[in-house]
Amino acid sequence: MTEAPDRMRLDKWLWAARFFKTRKLAAEAVQGGKVHLNGLRTKPGKEVHIGSQLTISKGPFEWDIEVAVLPKQRRPASEARDFYIESEQSHARRQQLTEQIRAEKSAQPQATHRPNKRERRLIHRFKQSSQ
Repeated sequence: MTEAPDRMRLDKWLWAARFFKTRKLAAEAVQGGKVHLNGLRTKPGKEVHIGSQLTISKGPFEWDIEVAVLPKQRRPASEARDFYIESEQSHARRQQLTEQIRAEKSAQPQATHRPNKRERRLIHRFKQSSQ
């Protein structure tokens, strides 16, 4: 039986920990400066070790994590959460941002439905008559 590796490529770890759907997306994020290893910008092939500090930015969200496990292969999302330890401040920040986004979405008026063919014709006639 082979044991878990003691180091792993950064892009491969990000993919295995399910932060990105593909290794290519993970590599592009690292090259784009969205992932910092131990506070520094890095390359996708840089090796991570247990205890490495990562800052990952994805859209409006940001994770501050510590690598806890270097997996041999990609695992289900329920197991992938055990690959890292997220700081309390990071988790609280993400939860607050999620709640803020939900509140903003609920405050916006919701479209009841898309116009059907008849309604579209009426809209077009109205727009053409006002010109």
